[in-house]
Amino acid sequence: MSLRNKVTLIGYTGKEVETVNFESGNVKASVSLATTDHYTNAKGEKVEETQWHNLIAFGKTAEILQKFVPKGKEIAVEGKLTYRSYDDKDGVKRYITEIRIDEILLLGGK
Repeated sequence: MSLRNKVTLIGYTGKEVETVNFESGNVKASVSLATTDHYTNAKGEKVEETQWHNLIAFGKTAEILQKFVPKGKEIAVEGKLTYRSYDDKDGVKRYITEIRIDEILLLGGK
């Protein structure tokens, strides 16, 4: 994997894994991941900030997600940023940023 486009995240899944089985036999899995940051603002107040990330995986990695990752599971992932766009039903162009997972590590006891 190239260091030019590399993402490492640790967080909790926000929903059940959704899978798509293609006619070719390949599998695509997608799930959302929440990462939380804590910091102290200028007023001295502790602030918690959560970011949501769209994850996608193919092949064996998708099968691992499907089999072992329920909603609320803590996972660590490594992958790369991908971008795509589509036109919605009203003809408006929509843009999506996803992390394509290359490696996954199951964490926590859930």
